Amino acid sequence: MKTLITGGAGFLGSHLCERFIKDGHDVVCVDNLLTGSRRNVSHLEDEKGFEFVLNDVSEHLDLDGDLDNLLHFACPASPVDYMRHPIETMKVEAMGTHNALKLAQQKGATFLLASTSEVYGDPLTHPQPETYWGNVNPIGPRSVYDEGKRYAEAMTMAWHRTHGLETRIVRIFNTYGPRMQLEDGRVVPAFVSQVLRGKRLTVFGDGGQTRSFCYVDDLVEGIVRLLNSGYSEPVNIGNPTEFTIAGFAELVQDVFGIQVGIEHLPLPEDDPKVRRPDITRAREILGWEPRISLEEGLRLSADYFRDEVSRIEGGGSGSA
Repeated sequence: MKTLITGGAGFLGSHLCERFIKDGHDVVCVDNLLTGSRRNVSHLEDEKGFEFVLNDVSEHLDLDGDLDNLLHFACPASPVDYMRHPIETMKVEAMGTHNALKLAQQKGATFLLASTSEVYGDPLTHPQPETYWGNVNPIGPRSVYDEGKRYAEAMTMAWHRTHGLETRIVRIFNTYGPRMQLEDGRVVPAFVSQVLRGKRLTVFGDGGQTRSFCYVDDLVEGIVRLLNSGYSEPVNIGNPTEFTIAGFAELVQDVFGIQVGIEHLPLPEDDPKVRRPDITRAREILGWEPRISLEEGLRLSADYFRDEVSRIEGGGSGSA
């Protein structure tokens, strides 16, 4: 089996590269390193069957030989990154998705799109099932990501219906684990890095907004099952256990044994008030549900976060 992963040097992409190498696939990791890091896949460089290709999929995407699977994960995924690179974010969801679908069609490969819970926007339905159409501000500061993913989903379904392409769509809810960027603006690396640096945790609003957190190994297992499922409609993959942000702040301090306190800041524009997946579809179709609790996942990630804080504070460099 040969599997191509766009955005393969990113947080999630690198874990998928690792999983497919472990499963005996030849893996082509494609990334332009705009937000990914070559360090994320450096441990795979000497593995037989692994290839890294420096390429911007928004410009073109090609491959010699056969291809069985194409997983499209190329896209800035954190608020800091997609607000810093708004045009690039929309280009990779439009042209990049088109180029990836075209290559999958040419090769007869199964195509899997990495979508997101952000397609639900600031939801009026809770928890969010795949049948919910969402509540998205189409011109807000987060719209480059939210609407980009919604567009990519629409394009994926158009290729499926028009060309009969085997497609999958995974709607990914908050996921965390080793290889996350500390400064990407998401709450897990933000809180953990603040605790490890002895800084107060920055909680937006009163902390009553909710999130759910899925450990990366659970997510990867769900994605692999979806790829092999034959199911073309979107599927939520995430952990349905819900935490308030204030409660999560307390848990992080308890897990790391460091009490730093909380600083409250104004809520960002269009910040979702609730976010929790309805995973009925994943349970019924994939036989999947998460196994790793938030506390356990934080402990599994602790050494990575400690090392990353030390590396950055010691003057270590960024993505190359």
